[in-house]
Amino acid sequence: MATLSKAKRIVVKIGSALLVEGGVLRDDWLHALAEDVAWLKGLGAQVILVSSGSIALGRGALNLTDPALPLEQAQAAAAVGQIKLARAYEDALAPHELTTAQVLVTLEDSTDRRRYLNSRATLETLLGLGVVPIVNENDTVATDEIRFGDNDRLAAQIAVTVGADQLVLLSDVDGFYSGNPKTDADAKRFDTIDQITPQIEAMAGDAGSGLSRGGMKTKLMAAKTATSGGCAMAITLGVPSNPLKALENGAPATWFLPETDPQAARKRWIAAMKPRGEITVDAGAARALSQGKSLLPAGVTAVSGRFGRGDPVAILGPDNARLGVGLCRYTHAEASQIAGHQSRDIEGVLGYPGRAALIHRDDMVL
Repeated sequence: MATLSKAKRIVVKIGSALLVEGGVLRDDWLHALAEDVAWLKGLGAQVILVSSGSIALGRGALNLTDPALPLEQAQAAAAVGQIKLARAYEDALAPHELTTAQVLVTLEDSTDRRRYLNSRATLETLLGLGVVPIVNENDTVATDEIRFGDNDRLAAQIAVTVGADQLVLLSDVDGFYSGNPKTDADAKRFDTIDQITPQIEAMAGDAGSGLSRGGMKTKLMAAKTATSGGCAMAITLGVPSNPLKALENGAPATWFLPETDPQAARKRWIAAMKPRGEITVDAGAARALSQGKSLLPAGVTAVSGRFGRGDPVAILGPDNARLGVGLCRYTHAEASQIAGHQSRDIEGVLGYPGRAALIHRDDMVL
């Protein structure tokens, strides 16, 4: 059974119904959650919170009572609520000397490789600086075509993006059941699920609470994404105070077990990509890559093909033997310009600042 105290990187999803009641923030609950986050940070874990609540808070502030808001009103509510939500988390975590950051994303940010790499780099930097990122879908600009539509799947995508080893969905139910426990007295909760079979999928229902968009089907979709990316996922009851400590202390939950570890899953994903170009490196760079280093522009001797930021490229040694494949942080034109230059000279060559590595070690497979 997974335990939070052993996790290195944890993503926690908080639904609107847990955070907001009657358009008003559940302040005591949020401060108790902040205690849990501080506890995890004290154990050495990095924590990302994927939080709903901006539209629900905005509704209350704007006195919008229609249960089905038109798109423009929902986006207006989100714009108002995002400020309130970010401030609430900042106020709750500040007493624990934890710095927060607001990160707003859309589905396009995960499907476009350039945006994906930018999101990953930003989140990695924030975590490295000890910050607790608060992630939400950017409801002020997202339309149905570019929406995740629920924060269960968003949280799973964030977990895979940052290589988290655990994802916790705080829910209004204490796990995954064989039927809907609200209507089926014989429904039984699973402690662990090591494989999401068609039989498991058939057990999922669509019941959701008033402010929450996600039902059990979306949670299963999230579990598929997370476990295939090497991340264990738990569904547990989020209503009580200190729900994360409760989970650690044995509160009822369902754990979905990962298929592999996060790093192996990411490497497998990159290795399966078809390169759109080639980057040739000198002997020094090839040696550095074999020692687990990132590829810097100084070690590049040639660039061929046409590729954009985030696209896969083959890495060739000085003898043109293929060393591996990686996701390039520059376009083919930019890579050609900075090839052979020191990282400190990138801004002078391109006319704008760039990332030190052409291909980061986490984005390559040798």
